[in-house]
Amino acid sequence: MSQSRREFLAGAAVLSLTSPFLGRSAFAQEAKKYKACVIGDWDNGGYGHSLHMAFSKRSDVEVVGLADPHEKARKKFSKECGAARTYADYIEMLEKEKPNLVAVGPRITTRHKEYVLACAEIGAHGYMEKPVATDLAEADAMVAATEAKNLKWGVAHQKRATPHVAHAKKLIFEDKIIGEVLEMRGRGKEDDRAGGEDLLVLGTHIMDLMLYFVGKPKWVAADITVEERPATKADIHDPTEPLGPVVGDNIQVTYGFENGLHGFFGTKKTVDGDGGRWGLDIYGTKGIVTIRMGAEPDIWMTKTTSWAPGETAPTWERLPDAPPALPVGPELILTMNGYAVDDLLASIDENREPGVSLQKGRDALEMIHAAYAAHMAGGRIELPLKERTHPLTRWG
Repeated sequence: MSQSRREFLAGAAVLSLTSPFLGRSAFAQEAKKYKACVIGDWDNGGYGHSLHMAFSKRSDVEVVGLADPHEKARKKFSKECGAARTYADYIEMLEKEKPNLVAVGPRITTRHKEYVLACAEIGAHGYMEKPVATDLAEADAMVAATEAKNLKWGVAHQKRATPHVAHAKKLIFEDKIIGEVLEMRGRGKEDDRAGGEDLLVLGTHIMDLMLYFVGKPKWVAADITVEERPATKADIHDPTEPLGPVVGDNIQVTYGFENGLHGFFGTKKTVDGDGGRWGLDIYGTKGIVTIRMGAEPDIWMTKTTSWAPGETAPTWERLPDAPPALPVGPELILTMNGYAVDDLLASIDENREPGVSLQKGRDALEMIHAAYAAHMAGGRIELPLKERTHPLTRWG
């Protein structure tokens, strides 16, 4: 991730915020109910999308500590989130503060298992960056540790946590606003990470949307190429951040869901780069709903049985009765995180799985790794995956 983006995210966090998520929760009018800590590492993944601010705008949460080995980062980010104390060692912070909640900010996956297991050891719920882990074996261990103590953990698929996506799901799958759903088509961001890294970092949002809309796939098939030839073991490489191995500059994946529904995902490196296609389109017998991801889920629909533009095709329009627009600018990411955190704290009170849960984050990772496993197998494979280590580490 470029320094300019880090600077943007850091700058976004320092602005004051009057957000729609404040006061919505049943907890909001209570006295401080939770103690929260933040785990960051400026030199190794930082704080994701302002995850250090995830709990700081709630009136029922006191942010008691922030840990970061980087001294200047400790001062900067603790000031932004209002942390009472700072630590160079996150283990020391967890032992001394004994928080109820922890925000795990680093984007890189190499220490996610370590962080979550340490938090589970002290009985803390939490909210963490995605992807959730380097491989499914790590993700399984994280889920097992948190479930053993009935802990609730959310994942920063914050775009899907918005009421706008929930509204779209209701209209599409309950009210049948575009008729019978026939297929879903997703694409990655296709910027300079197009291909394997795009599948992992941006594709996780698309997989999470598919899971939310129709549940887990039953099978997967994939074609992965490098310079128009089938990808081989020799093409495996590390992405720009430590997230586990990746491969491919053109990835095309098909997922099979219940009732014969198919979902597709593609990402291809092109000379044109990011064209704003990142998102998911849902095609029905009477129209199309498109969800462009971008900074926020931007949702439109058109009613046409042919899926084709032309004189007889209606224009694109917003979904009827859509929730109010999300705020623009630096407030946006904090508001979207707020929706996810609202639900996380409600899930603790209601003793249920959070909407954007660690378990669902693992399912999204499985869909991504299944694409590699299917390409390696040379055909369609069944899910869930029996082998839980990273498929690319097993190739050959």
